[in-house]
Amino acid sequence: MPNFDIIRKTKHSESYRCTATKGQFDIETTESIERFTGKIDMPDKWSIGVICGNSGTGKTTIAKELFPNNYIMCHDYVSECVLDDFPKNMNLKDIHKILNTVGFSSPPSWLKPYSVLSTGEKMRVDIAKAIASDEDLIVFDEFTSVVDRNVAQIGSAAIAKAIRKTEKQFIAVTCHFDIIEWLEPDWVFDTNTMRFEVTRGRYRRPNIEISICEKRGLWDMFKKYHYLATNLNNSSKQYVGYYQGKPIVFTAVLPMIGVKNMRKEHRTVVLPDYQGVGIGSAFSDEIAKMYVENGYRYVSVTNNPAFIARRTKSKNWVLKNYGRYSLHTGISSNKNKYNRIKTSWEYVGGDNEDKQA
Repeated sequence: MPNFDIIRKTKHSESYRCTATKGQFDIETTESIERFTGKIDMPDKWSIGVICGNSGTGKTTIAKELFPNNYIMCHDYVSECVLDDFPKNMNLKDIHKILNTVGFSSPPSWLKPYSVLSTGEKMRVDIAKAIASDEDLIVFDEFTSVVDRNVAQIGSAAIAKAIRKTEKQFIAVTCHFDIIEWLEPDWVFDTNTMRFEVTRGRYRRPNIEISICEKRGLWDMFKKYHYLATNLNNSSKQYVGYYQGKPIVFTAVLPMIGVKNMRKEHRTVVLPDYQGVGIGSAFSDEIAKMYVENGYRYVSVTNNPAFIARRTKSKNWVLKNYGRYSLHTGISSNKNKYNRIKTSWEYVGGDNEDKQA
């Protein structure tokens, strides 16, 4: 990328208020002039870059000037369901995959219009739509500007993970420096100093430390995000994971009727703003480990793609059953195209090699 020298001139209005203000503060010029000079010398191979700096330091101006055809601030959403806002020629399976990849993994929320989603969910959908586009480079302005900072950090980690699974390149334009280590970018351009640095390997995403508490009464907070059902067995033991003092993940566990010393995972849900970085799988693993270390066998039945993918790679889980079941009858069948994959697992590990979320 060559050196840039951007000059922006804005002619002053001749309105009464503008003229009076200029007179009050002895401003004699007839226009405002801003100049931004620097160089973004990107490496040959990279996935994620960051343009960051305080307000008024030229982030947006530079991004628009250097990447006019790839600049994104928001998308148009007109459908009653976010799924219908994706390209018409894109198959549903690929849409589901992209939404899961960016950490928006709550099918009930996929059925809602964009306007009613939380700000964190909207950010994930925006990135998913950008990934679904034909553009190889995505320049995203105001990145994480309107979300809670904890949500911004978790979301940044999920989005970085998603981008690196593609061949695309992503530039976050932001005034927030607190997300840089969560994005783990290959390069950073700081508009405060107009300094460019290759940062590949310098930043490491912080550990996400979650405290586990056995606690009842919080299911209502999580149930609408469960991918299958909202009912909860009253005899279940319920565990909540807290991050930065906030409940973000829930697991319920049931005894297996007729099987001594066996427990079954009943429900596991992660709030949407914290999805995409493996918190649900890691929390599920820790609950399973806790029961096994106390002398129980522990099983889990799931059709969640993220759980299946992680457990397939893990030495701690053994696949017991794999089949396709009807959404309505539960009977194994291959005739209904809407049948879902259902897997059954048993936890056999003692040392959890996947502790970090």
